[in-house]
Amino acid sequence: MAKITMKRLFIIVALLFTVGATSAQEVVRTTHHYATHDGIELMLDRYDITPESDYDRPCMIFAFGGGFFRGERDNQMYTTYFERLAREGIVAVSIDYRLGLRLAPTATGLTSMVKNLIWAVDIAVEDLYAATNYVITNAEEWSIDPKLIMISGSSAGAITALQAEWLRCNGDAKAEVLPKDFRYAGVVACAGALFSTKGKPKFKAEAAPMLLFHGTSDSNVPYHKSSILGIGFYGSKYITKQLDKIKSPYYFYSAEYVTHTLAATPLIDQQELILQFINDYVMRGRRLYIEADIYDPTIPQRPTRFTPRDYLNTNYGKGK
Repeated sequence: MAKITMKRLFIIVALLFTVGATSAQEVVRTTHHYATHDGIELMLDRYDITPESDYDRPCMIFAFGGGFFRGERDNQMYTTYFERLAREGIVAVSIDYRLGLRLAPTATGLTSMVKNLIWAVDIAVEDLYAATNYVITNAEEWSIDPKLIMISGSSAGAITALQAEWLRCNGDAKAEVLPKDFRYAGVVACAGALFSTKGKPKFKAEAAPMLLFHGTSDSNVPYHKSSILGIGFYGSKYITKQLDKIKSPYYFYSAEYVTHTLAATPLIDQQELILQFINDYVMRGRRLYIEADIYDPTIPQRPTRFTPRDYLNTNYGKGK
C-alpha cells in the first residue's frame, strides 16, 4: 500500500479546499516554445488560475488526437477539460507534437505505410518526453510538483501517452532523455493503445496508474488488438490484462457498442471520474483495480471485432 507523505497530504487537503474557491477564478492560457525538432517549432499552452499557487500542484500534460496526420493543441473541444483541471488546482499543459503521417512521404504500399506509422509514433513520443522535460525545468516557477506530472491524450494522443509510459517502464533508449528515476504519476487515455513492432507488448516494471476509456465497437483504435506479423496496436482490453499480471493499478471504463467517440467525450462528460481518479490513484496512492462495464440500451448493437484491413480502411482509406 502506497504511503501518503505529509507534503502529499497537504496537497490533497489544499486541492479539496480549492474546489469551490477556485471555480470563480480566471483561467489564463500562456503559450511557450518547448522544443524545435526537424526544423519545426513545438509549442505548448499552459492553463492555470491566477494568481499562481504558493504550493506545488499536480500537472496534466495532454496530447491531442487526429491519427498522427492532423489535430491542434488548442482545439476548442478540449478547452473545458483544461479549464476544469486548472480550476481544480491541476495545471493543464496542451502540447504540439510532430504529425509524422503528414510529414512522411506518401505511402505506396503496406511496407512503407508501416514504416511511416512506426516513425510517427516514435517522434510523437519523443516530443512528449521533450515537453515533460520542459515542464520539469519550469516546475518551480509554475508551482508544479515534478512527482505529480501526469499524461493524457485523445486517440493518437492517447496512443502517444500510453506508448511513452510503456517505453519508460521498459527502459527504452528513447526514455533516457527523462531525468533519472522520473516516473509519470498517472495516465489518462481516451481510446488509446500500445504500438508494438515485436509482438505482444509486456511491461517490465510497474506502470503509472491508468484510467482507460474505450468502446468495444471502436474501428479506429483496437479495443482488443490488431496486428500483422507481430506489428500492430494493442488496445485497452489487452493493456488491462498486462496490468493485472504486474499488479499495476488501473480504472478501465469499457463501453459496450460505443465507437471511437470515446476519444473525446470523456473529456467533456466524464470530468468528475477523471478528477476522482486523480484524487484516488495519484494523490492518495490507492491501489485499485476497477473495470466498469458500461451498457446503454439505447445504443444499437454494432460489430466489435475488426480485421487489420478494417482499421486501415477506417483511418487511412480513400478521402482521408
